Amino acid sequence: MPDVVVYWRPGCGFCAHLRSQLDRAGIPYQPINIWEDPAAAATVRSIARGNETVPTVVIGGQGLVNPSLREVQAAMLVEVPGTDRPTAAVPGPARRPSSGLLGSLLDKVRNFGR
Repeated sequence: MPDVVVYWRPGCGFCAHLRSQLDRAGIPYQPINIWEDPAAAATVRSIARGNETVPTVVIGGQGLVNPSLREVQAAMLVEVPGTDRPTAAVPGPARRPSSGLLGSLLDKVRNFGR
């Protein structure tokens, strides 16, 4: 079982974003849907001051409500023995090359005021 547990629910954009970042960073985690698991929903409420705020992440004994990837990585350094410091930021989505009329217009907008 992974050391990182991510409580989530369908339709949660913040959950999808964090899970995507964890996947890209190669961090294994156990996803638990709080809408399918009443005990999981109760766990989230106990961490999030009575609310069902997701994503809620549990690492060792530490609960994090709507954390960033950096917060997850920092908690892993404390809670998970043998965790290495991240050496680089997680890459963002690839940019499409600009081409054609639309690309030219987008380049002008990006460079406006420089």
